[in-house]
Amino acid sequence: MDVLRYVAFTTDPAGGNPAGVVLDATGADDADMLATAAEVGYSETAFVVPGDDGTLSVRYFSPLAEVTFCGHATIATAVAHADRHGPGPLILHTRAGVVPVTSTVAEDGTISATLVSVAPRTEPLAEADLAELLSALRWSAGDLDPALPPRVAYAGAWHPVLAAADRGRLADLDYDMPALTALMARRGWTTIDLVRRESPTVFHARNPFPPGGVVEDPATGAAAAALGGYLRELGLVPVPATLTIRQGEDMGRPSLLTVSVPSGSDTGIAVTGAAVPV
Repeated sequence: MDVLRYVAFTTDPAGGNPAGVVLDATGADDADMLATAAEVGYSETAFVVPGDDGTLSVRYFSPLAEVTFCGHATIATAVAHADRHGPGPLILHTRAGVVPVTSTVAEDGTISATLVSVAPRTEPLAEADLAELLSALRWSAGDLDPALPPRVAYAGAWHPVLAAADRGRLADLDYDMPALTALMARRGWTTIDLVRRESPTVFHARNPFPPGGVVEDPATGAAAAALGGYLRELGLVPVPATLTIRQGEDMGRPSLLTVSVPSGSDTGIAVTGAAVPV
């Protein structure tokens, strides 16, 4: 398979989150895709099978397992497709559902893409799970921002949302990887969305991703969409709203995600970012 390599949510190849993209994975089976993702070594690789009707079927594999949906690999896929076929709308059929994506080209030639997630939803985070999660993160209940209550949020994949009371707590990421891996496997969580609210519409985020075999994701579009749904469902942001999420800064790969939260409880969340070849 021909694997393309892009970084998403940045215009700098040294920033953002790298993703592998296979624009034609026709005939590849699960074992082929998993082996390819492991060889590439990025947190996610997207495998595309073009349909006769112009739609694209996409599956996402980390080096260790398949995930239902991946935002940064979706942005990378749309930009890679635009590089070769021109910008415009795409319809992606993912394991999470149908995800429309539109790519555009700026005057300087930078290509960006906007995905619209499946309908988000939020569930309570059980007290026992919260206690175990805090223990694995080596956080305490006092480290949390009471204005943003813990929840589990979904917009194609499940992510617990924990808000830090201060930026220093977010910057100090030192967790028990085996313990967090085991908890996430039992609960089916894809990443942990750790956030710090800087202003009503600006957030800093970090996303531990041990199920993918990496300590941390530099940019997580699926978690960004889930956060947008969480904020809307809990009435924590007036809608419609445009959010700025800064991620990857603490690990030296700064990323910028723009999240558009429309009104309406069952509408998808839009996530926008640039991508460039590695």
